[in-house]
Amino acid sequence: MKVDVLPALTGLDEASWNGLLDRSAAPSVFLTWTWQTEWARAFAPDHSLQILAVTDDDGGLAGLLPLYEDGPERLRVLGGVDVSDYLDLIAPAGSEEDVWHALLQHRAAQHVEWDLHAVRAASPTAEILPRIAPSWGLRVVAEVEERCPVLALPATWDEYLARLSGKDRHELKRKMRKLERELPAVTVSVHAGAEGWDEALGRFLTLHRLSKAGKARFMDARMERFFRDVTLSLARKGWGRLWFLESEGVPVASFLCAEHGGSVGLYNSGFDPAHARLAPGIVLLAHMIRDAIERGVPVFDFLRGEESYKRDFGPTPEPLLNIRILP
Repeated sequence: MKVDVLPALTGLDEASWNGLLDRSAAPSVFLTWTWQTEWARAFAPDHSLQILAVTDDDGGLAGLLPLYEDGPERLRVLGGVDVSDYLDLIAPAGSEEDVWHALLQHRAAQHVEWDLHAVRAASPTAEILPRIAPSWGLRVVAEVEERCPVLALPATWDEYLARLSGKDRHELKRKMRKLERELPAVTVSVHAGAEGWDEALGRFLTLHRLSKAGKARFMDARMERFFRDVTLSLARKGWGRLWFLESEGVPVASFLCAEHGGSVGLYNSGFDPAHARLAPGIVLLAHMIRDAIERGVPVFDFLRGEESYKRDFGPTPEPLLNIRILP
């Protein structure tokens, strides 16, 4: 296998990139051409990129590891640590070890650290790298940096409710009844597709900033530009959804979701604190899980963070690793 270093994502076409990703063990929206391109434009415009493209003996694309320079002695995986939940090598399932051997052979000649964030603990990368790195004169340090609660969905809503503990099931039903009783003219809607997306995202951003002071600080001008650009790009491909719970036409709670690779990813949220006692976010989330079940989606992924409201829905926390490849 051969490793080529490309200085920009434009060195590969979108179809080849996403086609390779679709053949991987765990395709993620955060590794798509769309997400990686928008992230690099927003957060790494002044950084040198190193897109490592691995080709097989026939010249076919066998693997991708998109990196960017973060200082003179460190390369980080493209996608950062703040807005991308799953990052990894992109390679067809079953071929990861061969691709990593080629990359580590290339890496052995360098005196820099490779810093890989948000790698699933279940990824082949997490098992392969510590085992093969010493043969190339390298060492690997892996640490848990976060967890993602993930919910495997059953065939029916009733089956899902039966899985919950008696306490959690009772609380969920109580909150849904209370909100519908006390908030007038409650409706739940979803926006998908590029048409009208910018206006719908504006309503989401208003609730997002209202939710907490920390969220308002997070959503600065640069972050808003990134959100608008990347989510519109996702919506054009059918990968983005905005959910709203409204009372008399006024948004009370909202969620931004990314749907890709057989899962619904709960990416971000917002709600009106004036209605916090009615738990509108919890009620809206219940509607979203039920919708995913009824559409036959196999996985509802709460993504990064183990907030208590997520735990109450019965997911399994799956670790994410920071893996560093060192001399």
